[in-house]
Amino acid sequence: MSRSLRRGALAASALVISIASLAACGAGNDAQTLGVRPDNAAVSVDDVKIQNAIVITQPDPGAQGPAVVSATIFNNGRTPQTLDAITLPGTNAKVQLKAGEGNGPITVPANGSVIIGGKDNASATIENGHEAAKNGDAQEVVFKLSKTGEVKLDAFVVPASGYFKDFGPTEIPKPPAASPTGSPTTTPTGEAGHGSTPSGEASHAAGH
Repeated sequence: MSRSLRRGALAASALVISIASLAACGAGNDAQTLGVRPDNAAVSVDDVKIQNAIVITQPDPGAQGPAVVSATIFNNGRTPQTLDAITLPGTNAKVQLKAGEGNGPITVPANGSVIIGGKDNASATIENGHEAAKNGDAQEVVFKLSKTGEVKLDAFVVPASGYFKDFGPTEIPKPPAASPTGSPTTTPTGEAGHGSTPSGEASHAAGH
């Protein structure tokens, strides 16, 4: 195996491990106790650290439908912060935020963390994701927090397959329903209402 291929394989393994670790990191964990050092996007600004940031598209290449932003946000400050917006500069994407519970804002507790993406967690849905992000690209993502302000990073864009499946879009487009084989496409001969007399009708009338 060449050096470049070996280095790529190691990076991919580290990325998979870091994403799998999201499920084990619940809100309220102390960021200092989490020893994960992922190869995917991570950045720190003041008291905020964003880790494991990725954009996850539909599992089928080219499929139309929403994408999502998945990340873990840590707050090492003494006061909670809210995630007010996520934007993708250079695109027309609109990102809809939703808290894991209730209809309130996504709150990052003091000395704690919040996971975006995955079952029962907060979510950030890119409504026109198939237009905004392409697999294999690095997309700039901006997280706007109530106290820290804008936190920017470049996130990998990957499909919702393999280890990313559980963190991907919950809305998967269904293929269009096919017409049943052999569906009639013509009007039966002699159908009432089209001026035709059903076979045998004249002889039946003659009998009366």
